[in-house]
Amino acid sequence: MSYQVTIQSSGHSFNVEPSESVLDAALRQGIILPYGCRNGQCGTCMGELLSGSVDYHNGIPDALNAADAGLNKALFCQARPNSDLTIKIREVDAARDIEVRTLPCRVNRLEHLAHDVVRIYLKIPEAERMQFLAGQYIDVLLKDHAPRAFSIANAAHDDDFIELHIRIVSGGYFSAQVLNQMQEKAMLRIRGPLGTFFLREDSERPAILIGGGTGFAPLKGILEHAFYTSVDKPLHLFWGVRAKRDLYLNALPEQWQRSHDNFRYTAVLSEPVAADDWQGETGFVTDSVVRQYPDLSAFDVYMSGPPVMVETGHRLFLKHGLDESRFFSDAFEYAALSDKLK
Repeated sequence: MSYQVTIQSSGHSFNVEPSESVLDAALRQGIILPYGCRNGQCGTCMGELLSGSVDYHNGIPDALNAADAGLNKALFCQARPNSDLTIKIREVDAARDIEVRTLPCRVNRLEHLAHDVVRIYLKIPEAERMQFLAGQYIDVLLKDHAPRAFSIANAAHDDDFIELHIRIVSGGYFSAQVLNQMQEKAMLRIRGPLGTFFLREDSERPAILIGGGTGFAPLKGILEHAFYTSVDKPLHLFWGVRAKRDLYLNALPEQWQRSHDNFRYTAVLSEPVAADDWQGETGFVTDSVVRQYPDLSAFDVYMSGPPVMVETGHRLFLKHGLDESRFFSDAFEYAALSDKLK
């Protein structure tokens, strides 16, 4: 039997079949809830159970700790109802009309941007276009392996290609293909767009955007969209990497800073080497943010990068006054040679 889920704030209701998660059922019926990884790793889909109960088909997800569970929090990308539910979670309206599609594409061009980052331009057939919001991601579908998720690094107005920034990870199944086997004109299948990480254009709050490593990719798309549409509120990008060589497109945000009066850029190195001769910010990028913005109560924060960084930043920023509803994240981890997405 199916169960009915009601969202408290809007009164929207939808039915969940026994084999579905709450999130999958909502998306199927045109109700967009926040989500990121969809595998229980990132916590973006967390909300509150006001009535009813759920269980988890594959055990308690990694991003749901005991304290949150004790507060009746649930991860709706994994939760399956045991009864009718009333839940508390914010809805996302801007992605409501965007169709998630599976499409073939061709590798048009590969560029080595750094020692461990490759940029790939994917070309969808001429008769097709993938509508997306800057900051969303796609799944690359692989035969006999779990899909690999990559953020779209370009803005929607510039959609001749889909741009991906892929970090080459030791033991990574797909990144090994990119490094050793993939060539231009290779064919892939992708599914998207996915995710709820995009600029909330109805907000007048200044925005702080924080990327870790290739977490710069969706922020690049978001900022290119903001500049294209003449968003005039203050925008401050923080990009955290280990050493200077990891700032693989550093000239781009530097050029944005020269061209846009409302944009600031801060690069942060956690482990600069002597050859970097680095005079800028050092340490954790999250600490750099609160040094410059000790009171975050008036800001929107967008954060993209490894889950540990996003989780640390989330806790820290709430302590510095950030309204939790104004924190938007895109947490990801790299897939290793095994089939498990770690």
